[in-house]
Amino acid sequence: MEVQRLHVGPRLSETAIYNGVVYLAGQIPENTQQDIYGQTAEVLGHVDRLLEEAGSDKSRILSCQIFLRDISMIGAMNEVWDQWVAQGSSPPRATVEARLADPDWLIEIVVTAAQK
Repeated sequence: MEVQRLHVGPRLSETAIYNGVVYLAGQIPENTQQDIYGQTAEVLGHVDRLLEEAGSDKSRILSCQIFLRDISMIGAMNEVWDQWVAQGSSPPRATVEARLADPDWLIEIVVTAAQK
């Protein structure tokens, strides 16, 4: 079985698909002027778009890792997450504080999902 890659760049691919499993690169906000609510919503929008393109959706997420610049933002991030996550299909998730590559990023999300 061959590995399929989408949005391939010189450093990374946004998506890899193998054996019915979709692996997303860490998704980050493009608009860093937003607060944690806005950045979270934007990043989850990227996740939705990439999963759809790969033949999956948020109800098929197998694992999610969330990296926050400041863990004190977890409550606000969870408000956006709770409205977005597929009810009855909330995935295994880890949320940690991390020094992100760009100090203006408040959040980065990594997702693995099953194809439909």
